[in-house]
Amino acid sequence: MRAIDEITSDVIGIAMRLHRDLGPGLFESVYETILAGKLTERGYRVDRQMPVDIEYEGQRFAAAFKIDLLIDDRLIVEVKSVDQPSAVHAKQVLTYLRLMKLPVGLLINFGGSSLKEGVRRVVNGHVEPAPSASSAPLREPNLGA
Repeated sequence: MRAIDEITSDVIGIAMRLHRDLGPGLFESVYETILAGKLTERGYRVDRQMPVDIEYEGQRFAAAFKIDLLIDDRLIVEVKSVDQPSAVHAKQVLTYLRLMKLPVGLLINFGGSSLKEGVRRVVNGHVEPAPSASSAPLREPNLGA
């Protein structure tokens, strides 16, 4: 099983290339379709427009919402193609994560002139891996006062 950080890195890398090659302004479905295809080529399991049921107060509501992309049953990707994403888009991803009990999602907006500002990682209790000893920051020697 691939680490969630490896999956997010692959998704972002493919999305950046896609944005660079096709540019902004296409329908979300175009970016979603191609992104899903490229991830599938890399060996990922990709579910598109996956309906999700919700249970609320003892009732089950079938297909209450749909996730744009679910990668390897672990990473939610919400695709947008708007001039400026709003705060509600990130809240939407966080709600999806909570309801599905998943740790990490990506909000990717292909609508801007640069994708660098269009990628947002949304975290639901995800714990980052501990840094290795070799990457620990160096401390100044204590020379006494």
